[in-house]
Amino acid sequence: MLIEIPELLNAAQVQKIHELLADANFVDGKLTAGMAARRVKENEELESVPELQQRVNRIIMAAIAHNARFRSFALPNKMADFIVARYQPGMHYGDHVDDPIMGGGKFRTDVSTTIFLNEPDTYDGGELVIRTPFGDQKVKLAAGSAVVYPSRSVHGVADVTRGERLVALTWMQSFVRDPGQRELLFELDQAREHLLRTEPDADYTKAVDRSYANLLRMWAEV
Repeated sequence: MLIEIPELLNAAQVQKIHELLADANFVDGKLTAGMAARRVKENEELESVPELQQRVNRIIMAAIAHNARFRSFALPNKMADFIVARYQPGMHYGDHVDDPIMGGGKFRTDVSTTIFLNEPDTYDGGELVIRTPFGDQKVKLAAGSAVVYPSRSVHGVADVTRGERLVALTWMQSFVRDPGQRELLFELDQAREHLLRTEPDADYTKAVDRSYANLLRMWAEV
């Protein structure tokens, strides 16, 4: 299961990131790729300048911290700093799965996130293509919007033929390893939140709330 989060970043946050990146240098994305991904990866990534990366990361992390839908779906435990990737005409990323362990062995990748930083009409191609049992899902969202999906999914980026695709990416270890369990918890949490807002004193609301808490307790790894 994947979800889209419209306007994870607001217009001012997107603009600030563009200002920070205006004079930044980008390097070959293969430098951060694993052995398998290196064969199919054709993009550029923001050069490692700690102060600049930290400023971009703070903007995005602040947005995530205030987004209940993101937290409900991903149940993030440990998260990598965001990487900014750029695709210009002729660039793409072939089918791959994300590295299972990141951060120098510090965390497992359960959930991946792509935040689009350019408007979709400013470039052609560049769709994120996620292979699913029900067919390919192609995602190309408005600037500031995000897609969140299991890291084990086979996915890639279609050829960019015009303009520039700019995205921010991160990976995280979830408190719940299994994507099927995370999906059930997310759907239950959406119903729970609705009931807590509309019928907080009902017995069935309390039962749903209790069931969510106990399932999370049963499946969480801490």
